Amino acid sequence: MDLFEALYTTRAMRRVKPDPIPAEIQERILDAAVRAPSGGNTQGWRFLLVDDPAVKAELGPLYRDGLGRLFEGHYKPMRERAEAAGDTRTLSVLKSAKHLADHFEGYPLLLFAFTRNDPSGGSIYPSVWSAQLAARAFGVGSALTTVLGLFHGAEAMKILGVPEGKGWELACMVTFGYPTGRWGVAERMPVHEVSYRNRWGEPVGFEIPGPLWSSPAAPDA
Repeated sequence: MDLFEALYTTRAMRRVKPDPIPAEIQERILDAAVRAPSGGNTQGWRFLLVDDPAVKAELGPLYRDGLGRLFEGHYKPMRERAEAAGDTRTLSVLKSAKHLADHFEGYPLLLFAFTRNDPSGGSIYPSVWSAQLAARAFGVGSALTTVLGLFHGAEAMKILGVPEGKGWELACMVTFGYPTGRWGVAERMPVHEVSYRNRWGEPVGFEIPGPLWSSPAAPDA
């Protein structure tokens, strides 16, 4: 797969099929993750794959509780504004987030990423992103979430058997599965509207009205 195709089309894919992810693809996902940059080459990370229905059944209620708190707290004003304004894009994002919670146990593969002595996430998140890009190369969709760690980190770590008192923290969880929809370039604010040069607010020096990569045209029949 072309590098830029992977970069431009790897977005959160929460609607997936229950089909299992082959072991050889799981190997490639994790092997890509551990090749990511690591501060001081300390490699203070651990990765835990979950495909056991019993383990997912224990974690699912915790995830739904955490997302429910977000929806009734931080997300509530955003949802109410979107409903009042008929903002279908924001409502679609919230609906997608809820889909993950409602179908938590149905995801064929979960990846939990743990970190130690990496408070900024500067090492763990590049490794997780590498895992997601590797999955994309095999047509596997992914979605990163921090909900469990925010609301039920200790409980989730206990369920997962993470040793206590060793300094490990749950950084995030990623769902994996073959998407039911199509890959595509996500709509984003233009680069020149969110980027500056030398000082905050100063023009970056160029304008990019649309994505610089697009899917190659299909060959003529």
